[in-house]
Amino acid sequence: MNRPRIRWHIAVFLAPAVLVYTTIMILPLFNTLRLALYSRIDQERIFVGLQNFMTLFGDPVWADQFWNALGNNVWFFVIHMLVQNPIGIALAALLSHPKLRFAALYRSAIFIPTILSFVIVGFAWKLILSPIWGIAPTMLSSVGLGFLYQPWLGKEEYALTTLSLISVWQFVGIPMMLIYAALLTIPEEILEAAEIDGITGMNAFWKIKLPLILPSIGIISILTFVGNFNAFDLIYASQGALAGPDFSTDILGTFFYRTFFGFQLQLGDPHMGAAVASAMFAIILVGVCIYLFGIQTRLRRYQL
Repeated sequence: MNRPRIRWHIAVFLAPAVLVYTTIMILPLFNTLRLALYSRIDQERIFVGLQNFMTLFGDPVWADQFWNALGNNVWFFVIHMLVQNPIGIALAALLSHPKLRFAALYRSAIFIPTILSFVIVGFAWKLILSPIWGIAPTMLSSVGLGFLYQPWLGKEEYALTTLSLISVWQFVGIPMMLIYAALLTIPEEILEAAEIDGITGMNAFWKIKLPLILPSIGIISILTFVGNFNAFDLIYASQGALAGPDFSTDILGTFFYRTFFGFQLQLGDPHMGAAVASAMFAIILVGVCIYLFGIQTRLRRYQL
């Protein structure tokens, strides 16, 4: 009986990537988890077990900040799921139409904001929406809609939604391109067979194309979830580390930054910061697992 030959060359080629990934990602992750189990008392690092997590979730001051940041982060994610991804799918469907002229130009124009720096985007939109020197009030007034203008970044009830929509504007090109690529992989024979059966236009998209690109939509949903719960740059660039007004735009990323590094009168605490980072990791891990389980269940039901 012939034994299967061990393909050592696969391990050899994968070893550099695994080594780099372990050094940059895996070891810092476990070191962060270890750091969260200690605390510094009288300039001495002491093992405290889960005390930092108990403080984070049980102390009124810490718990209020954490749950406020988590709630804001959930809303930030919901806006992206309900606005960014559907718009990206719709744009991909329109731009994949074979008779559309200048489709490449439209794709490039929509995708360009994704390569811009967060600092540029945050600062530019803060200037655009400024009630003093921004162009938004003038533009709305020129079309008779000046009464709709509000200092959206300066009001607690509007600031987070406004920043979420700015983020949608910047990154809608990513789901658009991924769905566009998925639509291009659909065999022409399937579309021609559907056309013979009288399924054309929007019916072809809903009944033929959409079911075939569901795995891509699932991947985009996971990427959106992970990206939004790791968000930091746009909030920091536009509202600062305090995520004003009155912490109404505070998310887990900015909360972690203030906790770990400190800001203004708040002193940095690496151990509590590591606890916040560990909580973020647990939230993302659980969320991804739930997403994968849900997607797998839906695909099985669809196949049945």
